[in-house]
Amino acid sequence: MATSQVACEAIWMRKILVGLFGQQMDLIVIYRDNPSCIKVSENPVFHDRSKDIDIQYHHLKDCVLRQIMFLDYIPTEEQDANILTKALSRCKFEFYRDMIAVVDNPYLVEREC
Repeated sequence: MATSQVACEAIWMRKILVGLFGQQMDLIVIYRDNPSCIKVSENPVFHDRSKDIDIQYHHLKDCVLRQIMFLDYIPTEEQDANILTKALSRCKFEFYRDMIAVVDNPYLVEREC
């Protein structure tokens, strides 16, 4: 479900950028840490086990088949969005903070109350 929402927002953003700058853009790449989601979206065969999946899933599958976007696997440990979505230990927080290139501000000092 989350991947479908991301796909809709990425398509919307792509349309805005193409409208503003008038250039064709490259393929949209969405990184997922769920390999089964990627495999199901790339399989064009309709299975009985996937018959209850709603329209959002089929929209995502259609976008992958029409080569509007590509789903790529990234391990959970390397998913830098974890800093925004999970409670982390200090060590992992600093790891992800460095991964997204956020640095300490040397001009901020602790003030006395």
